[in-house]
Amino acid sequence: MKQHLGRQSGVQNVEVSLLDGKVEVTPKEDGQIDPARLLKATYDSGVTAAEMNMTARGKIVKDSAGSLALQIEPNRSFVLTPNELSKGLEAVADTQTMVTVRGQLYKKPAGKKKADPSVPLKLLLLEVQKKE
Repeated sequence: MKQHLGRQSGVQNVEVSLLDGKVEVTPKEDGQIDPARLLKATYDSGVTAAEMNMTARGKIVKDSAGSLALQIEPNRSFVLTPNELSKGLEAVADTQTMVTVRGQLYKKPAGKKKADPSVPLKLLLLEVQKKE
């Protein structure tokens, strides 16, 4: 699995802890990592992912459907799953305020073995770490 993930573009380092059942992926300084590709690479390596969490910095924007999203670069954003934390960020939507958040991009559905690649990943906020 470490090799499958390490070959993905934008990945600098992959640490695997079998005791904790966790994998930590560190992006390159200017690396762009596609979480959906990481999820697919995990499954391709023969391992089932239980969940995928990330920490990211960006701006809160409203997408074309009016949903809040975290925009981490001009062409990359993640729609936020509505919860109390995302509601607290509505006031900074479409402003220059940068936020750093920790959230869950994927959680394995009960009973299913493999992620559905056609379903876009949504970010469920677990913590708002910083607003600046």
